[in-house]
Amino acid sequence: MNKIDLRSDTVTWPTEEMRTAMASAPVGDDVYGDDPTINKLEELAARMTGKEKSLFVPSGTFGNQLALFTWSPRGSEIVCGEQCHIIQHEAGAASVIAGVQTRMMPAPDGIMPVAAIEARIRGNDIHYPPTSLICLENAHSSGRVISLSYMREVSALARSHGLPVHLDGARLFNAAEALHVEAAEIAAEVDSVMFCLSKGLCAPVGSMLAGPAHFIEKARRKRKIMGGGMRQAGILAAAGIIALEKMTRRLNEDHRNARYLAQKLAAISGISVELDALDINMVFFKLPDGIDGQNFASFLASRGVLINPPEAGYCRFVTHYWIKREQIDTVVELISNFIAEKR
Repeated sequence: MNKIDLRSDTVTWPTEEMRTAMASAPVGDDVYGDDPTINKLEELAARMTGKEKSLFVPSGTFGNQLALFTWSPRGSEIVCGEQCHIIQHEAGAASVIAGVQTRMMPAPDGIMPVAAIEARIRGNDIHYPPTSLICLENAHSSGRVISLSYMREVSALARSHGLPVHLDGARLFNAAEALHVEAAEIAAEVDSVMFCLSKGLCAPVGSMLAGPAHFIEKARRKRKIMGGGMRQAGILAAAGIIALEKMTRRLNEDHRNARYLAQKLAAISGISVELDALDINMVFFKLPDGIDGQNFASFLASRGVLINPPEAGYCRFVTHYWIKREQIDTVVELISNFIAEKR
């Protein structure tokens, strides 16, 4: 990459191996179910998550919203944390696509207290929208990973009320790496799971939705309604297969680099790093008082480093395949010089 891009792990370019595979991928028409490369990817994704079936979709938002659209009748209610991606970063799609109401609660680290979830499950009253789904997120957008024991508690509660649980697992394999388990062990605690191929795994496009066979068949029809029938999508699936077979195995390098970056940033006077939020490949920190976030971002951009300006007072840097130690050292030196000049 020509620039050092720390905005997200969605900015990764496909590897040369992916580009070669995409160029030579055998394809068919996926709407008819006869694209062999798509079929191979969906079988692989189902196997790696321990689910009966999976479905290729264009994006993580598409996959999450397809899950809501499939599980939840119009006018029903889903329970979720108010800081989760489905609420914060999916443009209000739950109300537009599935036509559901969201019942939220504070869960800044992805942990909704189990008692609080139960208190929000609606009783049988004609004045209430029926609860149809509980949503979790792991790894969470805060950079934290939630434990399997917590997920089991939520799953047991959901079963006791006859409710499914959907997992926004956009960075599912990062969570698995952090927990030292296979992705299937996380997915076993939920009924459906979405994960991204284009976040940290270098695939250029796509996410997967996995779950029971009956759910995926229903979702396949609803994917068509949403415009997700992509015909010769095997060209994209070829990169997704490499993402799952190879790129999932190297995520610990990104995690180590994030910890290295956090350590270096913490050594700069005035910068406050969230050292308890280093489970995956994200580093959250606050700039020293008096430093303008937009000027900070503009300064780095002028020197070939792309970042997002602070949000709610925090900067977020994300490591990925194309970020190496020497680039981290370059960024840290630039930041150190910038702050020194402003003081």
